[in-house]
Parts: sequence; structure tokens; C-alpha cells
Amino acid sequence: MSLPPAPRRPRRLVFLGTPEPSVVPLRALVEAGHDVGLVVSQPDRRRGRGGRTSPSPVKQAALDLGLAVTDTVDDALTVGADLGVVVAFGRLIKPHVLAELPMVNIHFSLLPRWRGAAPVERAILAGDERTGVDLMVVEEGLDTGGIYDRAELPIGPDDTAAELRERLARLGAELLVANLARGLGEPVPQQGEPTYAHKLDVADLEIDWSAPAEMIHRLVRVGGAWTSHHGHRLKVWRTSLGRGGRDAVEVPAGDGAIWLVEVQPEGRRRMPAAAWANGLAGRVTDGLGR
Repeated sequence: MSLPPAPRRPRRLVFLGTPEPSVVPLRALVEAGHDVGLVVSQPDRRRGRGGRTSPSPVKQAALDLGLAVTDTVDDALTVGADLGVVVAFGRLIKPHVLAELPMVNIHFSLLPRWRGAAPVERAILAGDERTGVDLMVVEEGLDTGGIYDRAELPIGPDDTAAELRERLARLGAELLVANLARGLGEPVPQQGEPTYAHKLDVADLEIDWSAPAEMIHRLVRVGGAWTSHHGHRLKVWRTSLGRGGRDAVEVPAGDGAIWLVEVQPEGRRRMPAAAWANGLAGRVTDGLGR
């Protein structure tokens, strides 16, 4: 659905988002003076230990800001909004909602590269040197809508997905507020061959120590990488391709060496890799990956 000519400042907005990076654009809209009539976020879930349910980061931010919140997408049609803003909402928006309420999305990639759920992670794994944010039309297809505006930034060789998402969220918030202030123009169709950013599961994050060191380092930068050590799960939080300092431990990879910098043994806290290695009876490599 194409958007109608947009006023310089929409009278009323609905915001749809869920994780922490989505909080940045939400707060930016409020700070810019926009009337956010409703926030739609995922239902409360069990988070962390103890089994207690807690709100999503976006829902908590909305409550802190005194905004109305719901987990029902159809409620977006009940508040008289003339535009919806979507940032990492995590659910497809049904056609009947899009037919009544035009929406824009902040997508964390340079489309049509990395359409889908995990664009930041896939960009890192692929070794992309640049990424960015696209302000785009929300339509029924998966991230297929036209582009209103975009901004780019480099991906550093050691940037983690969490660090990159934080930078992209700030960049996307600036792009959104600027475009709403001047009025949305005509979107430009995406050009190029699409690639798809399928979500990573736990199995995808297991480290293959026969892989090149660069590939292992990229996987660790994504977040959640793990291996086994004598049958116990070991999370690997940080690695280095050069000598990682006195807290790092050198281990073999498929084409040389990589340095473990920060790890988390099963049932314990995160710690420097050297502290973990010092507590072992044998060499680190004896049980790594087994």
C-alpha cells in the first residue's frame, strides 16, 4: 500500500516494536513532539531466571513515558492514527491492518540485501564491510516495500551484533525523525538481487573449530556462540584474531590460531579466558569441542 501525501508532522502515530533497539526510535519520536497514541509490543514473557514474566523493553519504555500499550495489532486501528512506525516488531502485520493504516519500517540493512529477521547477524557472518538503515514502506511481502530514505555506516572488524544494532538504532531514529519533519516523499523501489537473513538458532551458533579463524571470530561477534569442553557447555563471548592480551588464551582454528578473550563456563559467570583456563586440570585444547 502506498502512503498518501504526508503532512510535515503526522497528527497521530502508532508505534510497533519489541526489543531494546526499538526503544531508541520510540523515545526519539516522543522527544520530537510527535503524538504517539498507542504502542504495540509483544506480550509479556518469562525472561531470565525465576520464571517471572516481564514486559518487553518497548512496553516498559512506553509505560515509563506514560503511553498506552497493547499486544493486539488490530488495536492500532482504534486510536485515529494516520501512520504506523514499525521497528523490530517481530510479527507480521496482517493485510487488513495495512489496508487501513499506512506504515513505515526502520530496517537494519541496505535492502534488498538481508531481508528478514536477522539482518545484522547475517551481515557480520557474511563479512559485509558496510550496512545501514532503510526507512521503507511496510507491505505484505517480507521487507519488499519501497525506500523513502537510507543512511549507511561501516562495520568494523571487531564490531559485535549488539554494538552494531545500538549504532543502527540511533541512526534509524535520526533518519525517521528527519523524514517525518520534512514530510515523506515518494518511495523508490528496491534494486538488486535480494538476500535473506534467516533467523539463527542454537545449532547455528555452535563453533566449528575446523573453520577458519575469521569465520569463528564472526560467529562470536554475532553473540551466543558456544562450544563444548569435556561435555559441558562453554559460551564464548569474545575472541581476537591477534594476540588478545594477558587474559586471552590461544586455541587452534582451521587455518591457524584464534584467541579466546572472554568465556562463560556452564553454570558460572562470564570471565576472562585465562582465568577459566587456569582452573583446568589439563590443556584447554584437550577437551575443546568435545
